Amino acid sequence: MTPQQIAEAVRDGMFANDRASKGMGMEITAVAPGAATLTMRVREDMLNGFDICHGGFITTLADSAFAFACNSYNELTVASGFAIDIVAPARLNDTLTAVASEISLAGRTGVYDITIRNQQQQLVAVFRGKSYRIKGKPVVPGLATGAQE
Repeated sequence: MTPQQIAEAVRDGMFANDRASKGMGMEITAVAPGAATLTMRVREDMLNGFDICHGGFITTLADSAFAFACNSYNELTVASGFAIDIVAPARLNDTLTAVASEISLAGRTGVYDITIRNQQQQLVAVFRGKSYRIKGKPVVPGLATGAQE
């Protein structure tokens, strides 16, 4: 399989069991080795007392994009930490897009940057995630990759 085919198979396998991302209405619009793009519409039940999107929902969107990007090689990878800066509010019916890209991958650790923008391409938040790979654990067992052959 090509690296792109592996990323797509991992996306499908992960999303099939991802109740959190599905429950929040997220959609995966792109995936590639070390990268992912997800969207989410801000719903009424995501608003806080100020009628803006609760920061936890913005963070979860970024975290999901991070997860799909860092697991795209079919090696089980978890977050070891992250930081987020919310720079502008998201409002009811905004469509937020989280774009995750790999900054560094060395051994078992990686660094990923995620930007979250609204439908007008205004920056809403920036997220940096640090990942840790679990040795010998594929995301989708039986998938033919260079790492397992």
